Amino acid sequence: MKGPVDILSKVRNIESTIASRFDIAAKKLAKSGPREPLEIVHAIVDAVSREIQSSGRGKYTFPFNSLQMLVLAPSREVRDRLHSVLEGDSGVRRRIEDKLRSIGCRGSDVAININYATRAQSSWRDPEFHIKFAHVEVSQPAGDVAPTAAPRLELSVLRGTAARRTFVFVEERIDLGRCAEVKDSAGRLIRTNDLAFVEGAGEINQSVSRQHAHIARQSGSQEFRLYDDGSVRGTHIVRNGKTVSVPQGSRGVRLQSGDEIGLGDARLRIRTLATTADGLGKP
Repeated sequence: MKGPVDILSKVRNIESTIASRFDIAAKKLAKSGPREPLEIVHAIVDAVSREIQSSGRGKYTFPFNSLQMLVLAPSREVRDRLHSVLEGDSGVRRRIEDKLRSIGCRGSDVAININYATRAQSSWRDPEFHIKFAHVEVSQPAGDVAPTAAPRLELSVLRGTAARRTFVFVEERIDLGRCAEVKDSAGRLIRTNDLAFVEGAGEINQSVSRQHAHIARQSGSQEFRLYDDGSVRGTHIVRNGKTVSVPQGSRGVRLQSGDEIGLGDARLRIRTLATTADGLGKP
């Protein structure tokens, strides 16, 4: 029969093993340090993706229409870095909307609010952010008419080289430029181009700036406008044989179906497609 000393020795050995494992885990955590803003974006999108539910027969649903996010930002400097990435054109909102659209949900129906906290709370599932998922009932006033389906925009590459010759978009904003991803000097993602000219594919492509221009559909209307985002070689429209320049910092220039867009020496043609009841586009 083992005496009290043997039992006490075993207990101490177990305590020592547990303490050692905690020390190793703590050192790994300290070594890893805080995640970069883009890593936090990916982690948030992953957390939202885990809430997607199967509705059977290969279909999925997202049961929430309100996401309240708190992101850890101990200082003003950290908050500014996070804000530029999380709430930029290719940030959390856009990535979540794209994820929900990929499963057949309307991402624009989900309200996403991002706020910042100087300290993490013990109830947070992730040490750097917390998401509160909710479904809020939205009443529709009597007499409201269902909104007209948004038009689809077809862009065809006439000069220059992109991943393919023709693109069709339903998004309210379409970014145009060279390279699919634009990063800053530290390697952080600052923009994703929806239509990207290939890097190093000739002089025409090199005349397109990385953040060259974007097309935006005006809220509540069927009108598209073209904006120059500070390009080096300029942006213009060719319409009926005449050239219309798009000045930087302006309200943009209204586009018409059949217009040709000049990005430096590259050229695109646009065509608007009405969305029919079956979701397909027609001229």
